[in-house]
Amino acid sequence: MTNDLMLLLPLIIVGVGAIALMLASAYKIINNTSAALGSALVFAVAFLVQLSFCLKGNAVLFSDTFNGILVANTFSKGAGLVILACGLFTSLSSQTYFKQNDFCSPEYYSLTVFAASGMLLLTMTQELISAFVALEIMSLAIYILVGYNRKNVVAAEAVLKYLMLGAFAGAFLTMGTAFVYGQTGTTQFAKIGQYIAANGFTQSPAIIGGAFFILVAFLFKAAAFPFHAWVIDVYDGASMPITGYMATGLKTAIFAVFANFLVADAQLHAGWITFLFYVSVLTMFAGNLIAIGQYSLKRMLAASGIVHSGYLLIALVAVSTEAFSGAVIAYYLAAYAAGTLGIFSALSYLSGKDEKRVTFDDFKGLAKVRPYSAAAISIFLLSMAGIPPTAGFMGKFYIITSAIDAGQVTLAVLGIISSVISMWYYLRLIINMYFYEAEESFADTVPSSLASACTFALAFCVFAISLYPLAI
Repeated sequence: MTNDLMLLLPLIIVGVGAIALMLASAYKIINNTSAALGSALVFAVAFLVQLSFCLKGNAVLFSDTFNGILVANTFSKGAGLVILACGLFTSLSSQTYFKQNDFCSPEYYSLTVFAASGMLLLTMTQELISAFVALEIMSLAIYILVGYNRKNVVAAEAVLKYLMLGAFAGAFLTMGTAFVYGQTGTTQFAKIGQYIAANGFTQSPAIIGGAFFILVAFLFKAAAFPFHAWVIDVYDGASMPITGYMATGLKTAIFAVFANFLVADAQLHAGWITFLFYVSVLTMFAGNLIAIGQYSLKRMLAASGIVHSGYLLIALVAVSTEAFSGAVIAYYLAAYAAGTLGIFSALSYLSGKDEKRVTFDDFKGLAKVRPYSAAAISIFLLSMAGIPPTAGFMGKFYIITSAIDAGQVTLAVLGIISSVISMWYYLRLIINMYFYEAEESFADTVPSSLASACTFALAFCVFAISLYPLAI
């Protein structure tokens, strides 16, 4: 029981920290800077606790009390580390961002922690109802954060679109759960897998329909084709730090529960391989086509996030249900998070007041006036493009290798082609920064800030993660 408590402790720390920050905000005990540092402290402590117990093996947490709905394994612990790191860097970047933008209040930081508590719960859940609860905890906090600037019409439009479409995703998950429960009499992943193993997947229309609805909900949240239309406008309307948080922490949580559901039974996974194959291909190439035509960095990065969802779907197609460790998925999520959070950390202090610098042309000649920032951004872009020796290259290498080992050679080749195409819009920003004369001095940026420290720390992480060996 003591071990179970320690494995659950990061979630408890984050949950208690979120409530404490909310209460402190309500009573005006803390200001924005104190709230930023407080939320960062909560994430840092939870990260260290999670890291100290990031051991191999599975543990069903308080099996008698929770009836086996929460499981801590290597995959969930790794995903939890990524989420907590995303929360930490988002809080620190936000502190700098709100020195130039004045719509923040201390409640903002408590909401980032509340969102992380839902994400952590989602990585550990092995049951559909608790997955829905965790998804809503995460989503409700993100909805508010997206539209936090109430005076911004674009943010208001973004949160309206996200809220309406997110409600449909929740409805699909609920309907799918009802279908599965009606056929199997359970909502636990393991018992659903046992039922399918005993009775067959294709013999039950209710399970097929229920699984389809559940997959639709997950694909929407993961921004996969054809449920990707919301991403561009929502990312564009959200503030810089929250856009990075959504692109990384939220994606990590969704793919964690997505993978845990798919590997519940080999027949369940095999029944959706063809479907996921085409979804993955269409997601990668649709995202690339959208990204190529963008002039806004936020919209380009939103479209590139769609492409990266396609790469992660390759990993889901190639996953082994018998010896599932999730190592390839967790590694790619960590590599992607480092690059994406790094770019948004840099944009948090370079974009200026009211995000006046958001297009490719706005960053022409950046290397002439801010050489270190330009170098860091270049590292992140090269990592996302999959150029060695970055973490992004190693992440894609592991995904392509796992696809080939699973016999999905066509999918692996298409993944490589997609990666080559993506270089067009990643290198475009690098060319603007290095091969044009500076049109701005960037003198209005915060000279010494936490966001710039995050930027260079994440640039280091891009190379550090690439050196971490992974057995696949």
